Formats: sequence, C-alpha cells, structure tokens
Amino acid sequence: MKQPDKKLVLESGQEFLGCGFGADKQTVCDIVFNTSMAGYQEILSNPASTNQVVVMTYPTIGNYGITDEDFEARNLTIGGLVVREECETPSNFRFTKTISELMEEYSIPGISGIDTRMLTRIIRDSKSIRAAIVSADMPKEEALKLIAETPEDHNAVERVSCKKRWYSRTPNHRFDVVMVDCGAKLTLVDMLNKRGCNVVIVPFNTPAEEIMAFNPHGVLVSNGPGAPADVPVVTELIKSLRGKLPIFGVGLGHQLVALAYGAEVSKIDGVHRGGGHPVRNLASGKIEITAQGSLYFVDEKSLEKTPLVVTHRSVINDTVEGIECVEDKTFSVQYNPESAPGAQDSAYLFDKFIKLMEE
Repeated sequence: MKQPDKKLVLESGQEFLGCGFGADKQTVCDIVFNTSMAGYQEILSNPASTNQVVVMTYPTIGNYGITDEDFEARNLTIGGLVVREECETPSNFRFTKTISELMEEYSIPGISGIDTRMLTRIIRDSKSIRAAIVSADMPKEEALKLIAETPEDHNAVERVSCKKRWYSRTPNHRFDVVMVDCGAKLTLVDMLNKRGCNVVIVPFNTPAEEIMAFNPHGVLVSNGPGAPADVPVVTELIKSLRGKLPIFGVGLGHQLVALAYGAEVSKIDGVHRGGGHPVRNLASGKIEITAQGSLYFVDEKSLEKTPLVVTHRSVINDTVEGIECVEDKTFSVQYNPESAPGAQDSAYLFDKFIKLMEE
C-alpha cells in the first residue's frame, strides 16, 4: 500500500493527506468539484478548468484510461485533480496511456486517497475556496502562507484562447459561423459542423470589423475560464455585434452577453461542476438534465433594466440559466449544451441557432 506523500490544504486550514500522482509539483488554485460519473478526460482537457483544482465525486477515476479521440482542447491547463481512487490499470481497448501519465506529461499534479465526500461538502457550503497541493511534510502554516501569497490569475482566457484563427469545415455547408474562442471545447465546433456550418475560430480579442469581414451568418461566444470581468474586450465586441447577426453565448459567453446588455454577474455559492443538474425550459416547461461548468451567474434583478428575458432556470436554486433578446436574435445559456460529458437534452439549442441564421 502506498504511503501518503502529498496533502491538500484548504485556505480555511483543513488538511487532507493522500498519495500523489501525475506531476510531482505543488500548486495553488481555486478548488471546485465535479459530479460527473464519466468523462474525466473531457474534464481534464476542458479549458474552463484552467488554474483550478477539480475534485471528482465519482470514487474511481482513470479506469478506462486516456484515448486520443476524446480531448476537448489541444493543451491541458487544469490546475490539479483530487480523487478518491486513481486507477493505474485501465481496461479499454482504445486507451493509449493512463491518466497519471497524461497528467505528468502536462505538468498537472494529482492527489488520491482523499475523502472526497467530506471535501465536496466543504466546497459546496462555501462561496469560493483556494487550496494547495503540497508535500505531506510541509507545515500547515507554510502551506497557508503559500496560498495567501499566491496571486489570483486574471489572464486565463488569454492563456487558453487560440493565438491565430483556424478553420473547421464540413462538406456541403449551409452557414458560416465565427466562434469567439474564450476557451472553446472542440465538441462545440463539432456540433456546428454536424449541422452544416463551416466554423472559423478566432482569438478572444479579435475586433468586430475583422469578424464581420468573414461575412458570417452568426457568432458563437464560447465557454471559458475565469471571471467575465477579466475580458472586457469580449463584452465590447458583443456590444458592437448585437443586432447585426444572431449571437449564441455559452458558459462564460453567456455571462459576457449579459454584461454587454448592462446586466450584472455574481459569483456562485457552492462552486461546482458536473452533470445531472436539472434546468427548466420556461417556454416548454420541460426539465433538461445539463452539465454545469461556471463559477458565476447572471443576477436576475439586474436584467430588469435590459431587453433580456429569462428563458431557463435552475430547478435546484432558481437561478438564471438562460437569457434571450428576441429582437437582436441573441441568446445564451449558463450550462454546456454540447454536454461532453453529459446528457444530450440541450442539443436543440444549436438547432435554434441554425434557425435564427436561416431567418
């Protein structure tokens, strides 16, 4: 049996001893949890997890290994991974490496043997917590000092956004879409390709004039990491484009759409990620099972001074999950409609985007 050689220290002073895997390094990040029962590779490679330590609530992680086809980004930027049990012997004919080997390759530290149920409850009941993965023999006072002296990251979008535009084309395409890359998942691109869209993916700070020069039928503002206040350039971009062509915001893009219309955004209590979150579609009354992945939410009271209307609500806490400006053909959702991993209940939103471009 492995002897504990790492520990997780929360800024509140709680410590969790465990065994290290992946990269042998220390890290300080915000800590969140993810309730997905599968899809750990997509979670590891999701740019929205940049500079965050993710706690997996499912007990065994790594059991089907890592496959070359299932990455959501070309570079992994997650801050760290906390699991109950790390599987070192995957069983899957497609796997090419173990999760520990992947994390070592991308310099991502992990810690296993943690009581993730207790840890999840602590995170759930807090607004936001920073944590450190350090050597087991580091004194707690030294770890707390390390957390306090490590500055928060405010350039996560700049780090994960593409540096040059790139294209994803499909045969017999019907529409041309520009995707503003704030940390886009590759599945977002795939969902548009499957619906007959050629997609040009551009950096987050691309000027509106350059986007319009592509003569697009619509613009998608992607998901991504960090606070929406960190990327005012995208808020201004949406202001410039709204009303000129359909706009679809996802995750961080949803919050940026809200800011562009004059609404306000706040940090979520009980920071979490994962699948299985019920959301009510207010138009149909149907409940959609969604995959969540954001630290912020749109303040509903602030929507009163805007032309935006609420289209979706969380069944759990009644927070705003979707908004729309019918006149401008602009809409957005808090969650991940591409759901990789997760249920496909919300894939119809891409069809809605297509319909707006048809009109």
